[in-house]
Amino acid sequence: MRIVCISDTHNRLDKMKIPPGDLLLHAGDLTGRGSLDELQRVDQQLATLPHRHKVIIAGNHDWGFQREPAAARELIQSAVYLQDSEVTIQGLRIYGSPWQPWFLDWAFNGARGGSLKPIWDRIPAGIDILITHGPPLGHGDQLARGGRAGCPELLDAIRRVRPRYHIFGHIHEAYGITQEGVTTCINASSCDLRYQPVQPPVVIDWPPQ
Repeated sequence: MRIVCISDTHNRLDKMKIPPGDLLLHAGDLTGRGSLDELQRVDQQLATLPHRHKVIIAGNHDWGFQREPAAARELIQSAVYLQDSEVTIQGLRIYGSPWQPWFLDWAFNGARGGSLKPIWDRIPAGIDILITHGPPLGHGDQLARGGRAGCPELLDAIRRVRPRYHIFGHIHEAYGITQEGVTTCINASSCDLRYQPVQPPVVIDWPPQ
């Protein structure tokens, strides 16, 4: 199975060249402000993509999923939406969560200092792919202005659960791939710091070679 990973498309999904595959994973920030109109357009754009399976989570820009969750979820007809939940696709266990440590007063923020630990404690053992919007501490979280935005409690959860892949975004300038033990950490942010969708999707094959 070929898996295509993207994140932080910010209403620019239709401007991207997305390679074909069997499964599309989107790690949040589908929109600019998360209005229901934006989410409807995103769903229409997702419907045009050829991937048989599509899985998305919300990001800190996707306010609709936090402020009007029932209406936002109803608009998503072209993908499986995960929010602290799991789906199995062709035997592949995928768990998704939108949260990140406090960042510029956006959606799905949790205070630093352990407030997100109960959320990460719910990530079940045995999952193959973890999708979060924010990065773990030390992986794909380096800010251009200095410092790191990653979550230390999420890093602890990765070390506990040991998924084969962790897909995230949020920090546009930290796009790339790193390794944490058995887990390949992928910051799949599609937009750069100027919100231009110039960073290519990351493609992986399952099962890994």
